[in-house]
This record gives sequence, C-alpha cells and structure tokens, in this order.
Amino acid sequence: MIASTASGIPRTIFEPEHATMRAAMRRFCEREIAPFHAAWEDQGVVPRAIWRRAGELGFLCMTLPAEYGGADADFRASAVFSEELARIGASGPGFALQSDIVAPYILHYGTEEQKRRWLPRLASGEIVSAIAMSEPGTGSDLAAVATRARRVDGGYAIDGAKTFITNGVLADLVIVVVTTEPGAGSRGIALFLVERGMPGFAGGRPLKKVGLKAQDTAELVFDGVRVGEDALLGEIGGGFKMLMSELAQERLSIAVTAVAACETALEQTIAYCAEREAFGKRILDFQNTRFTLATLTAKVTMARVFVDRCIELHCGGELDATTAAIAKLETTELQFEVADDCMQLHGGYGYMLEYPIARAWADGRVQRIYGGSNEIMREIIGRSLEGPRR
Repeated sequence: MIASTASGIPRTIFEPEHATMRAAMRRFCEREIAPFHAAWEDQGVVPRAIWRRAGELGFLCMTLPAEYGGADADFRASAVFSEELARIGASGPGFALQSDIVAPYILHYGTEEQKRRWLPRLASGEIVSAIAMSEPGTGSDLAAVATRARRVDGGYAIDGAKTFITNGVLADLVIVVVTTEPGAGSRGIALFLVERGMPGFAGGRPLKKVGLKAQDTAELVFDGVRVGEDALLGEIGGGFKMLMSELAQERLSIAVTAVAACETALEQTIAYCAEREAFGKRILDFQNTRFTLATLTAKVTMARVFVDRCIELHCGGELDATTAAIAKLETTELQFEVADDCMQLHGGYGYMLEYPIARAWADGRVQRIYGGSNEIMREIIGRSLEGPRR
C-alpha cells in the first residue's frame, strides 16, 4: 500500500476504509488490466467489458450519491483508484474522465430527469462518456469555441467539430461545449448532452498519438444534430461559469495521476539501477546516479505532500482555481522531468517500449498540455498575483 511518500513521510489523508479500497483496486488493476494493456495499446482502445467490470466492482463514479449509483464517497476514493492505475502504467482506461469530470457536471447542473437517466448508467459502466471542449482552432481558449447551437423548432441544432476528445471512440454520451451567440465570448457558452446515434453526430478518425496509445482519442463532428430542450445542461449562457467551477477538480485529478506516475517511475528506476552493472559496479553506486535519484526523490516527496494537502482542501470544499492550477502545473512538469531523467538512467533500454519507463515517458508528455496547457496555468496563477490597479 502507498502509506508514505518516496522519502518515507506518512500520508495522513486516508482512513482505514481507503486501505481496504486500495487493496481491492490493486487486485483489479493487476489481474484485469495490467496483463492486457499492451494489447489494448495495439488496438487503440480499451474494451467496453472492462468499463462494465469497473462499474460492477463499484469503482466508477464513487463520489455520486447512492441514489444515483455512487458510493457517497469523497474525492479520496477517486484519488486511490487513479493512483493504482498509474502504479501499473494503465494510461488507457478513461475512468477518471467519466467519474471526476462528466458525472459531476450532470450531478451539479442536471435536472432530476437527467440525473436519473444518466448517472446510474455512468456508475455501472453501462455507458461510456466524454466531454467535448477542444476544437481544431481554439485549444485551451474555451470562450472562443465555434461549435454552435442554433434555435430550431423543438430545441436546438448543433454544428461544428471537436478534437482531442478522450473516450471519443466509445462515448455513448458527450457533453458538448457550444456557443449559442457567436461573438459573445464566455457569455454565449452552453453545454448540451448529445447521444451516440443522433442523426448528424459522427465520430471522426481516431487520433494517432505519441503516447496514451490505449486511450481512444478522436475527433467528433456535429452536422445539424437536433437536440431537445431536455438536452441542455444548466442554462443558456451559463456554460462558461460551469466549466470554470468544475475545472479545479479536473486539474487536481491530473495532479494526482502525475505524482503517482512519478513515484512509480522512481521506484522502477531505483530497482533497475540496483541490478544493472556498468564498469564493474552497480549503476546505483555511481555518484551521478545517486544524486539524480536523490534530487528526484526530494522533488516527488514535496509534490506528494502538496497534492495530498490539495486533496484535503478539495474534500473540504476549499480548493480554489489558483491552487489547483499550481498543482497541475508543478506536478505535470515534474512528471516529465522524472520520466526523462529515469529514462536516461536506463540507458538504451529506456528507449525500448518493452520497458515501462519508455511508455511512462511517452504517456506523461501530454499531461502538460491537456486540462488547460501549462501556459494557461501560469496565466491563471499570474492573474492571482495582481495587486490593485492605480
């Protein structure tokens, strides 16, 4: 169990039930995901059966109220699952997106009918979900989305395209970020629930990526997709505020995975350096190796303590956008630093995909980009530093 940081500092945010939960999740990850993940990477998608299995075990949408299929847990339960997935390098299953991003939007802003229709099916793994924010021309600038929802008889017609959509191939339900008033910026943003099979809704090509090869990432196309009033999530014009309110949890979720990935890469590299020899002695016995690993251990320990504190704040309803941005920025920058330095210590073997560090290096790079690029994180943090204007 992960009961302490890389340097041995005890973690104090979990209760005894989380240890039991972690043990069950670890068994699931090691027995039902790890042996098959390489094949999923070749196929470019995780099978639906593993979603249903995760739901059957109660590992999806755990923070939902029991009446909607959840476990009435707080974010710590999601953090444990993300840590166990990162521990085995399982970058394919998009469970966190469904549990920590899509489901909370419906829970917090959906009508009672929307909640009862969709949340139990998300929690059971019966359906897979996605959220469509990014567009070919907008990236992290959510206020500039061009996908449009036009008023028509009986509802709205949606036209546009989205890209880099996690779970985009499998998704049965997609939260689509649109503008209802082009040129109005953030004031015109709205969110709609769009279902697989609706006329005009088509999945574009699956995207070939540097890493995350088992994660089904795709383009989505909306060509006059007709949706009713009951497909609107929240209110017209309220979409941007909803997005800003939920992004803190998304960024914390990214940070949780980043630190866990750092710990795993560090543990694997120390073990490798203790076994591998060069010039008649272990790689671990070279001062450069020890100093590199010592530096990484210190940085990962600091990151773990900070992220655990962010989890505490979030569970208490006190995590603000700036602190979440700091967590996302620093941990994802560190994740790539750790993966890169650990790959270097593996030598030529570190560049071979049969070694976990090579996959960790490729998978970790995107963490600095999605969930809002790290340049955007710096902008958020920087704006919080502004004093009163004269």
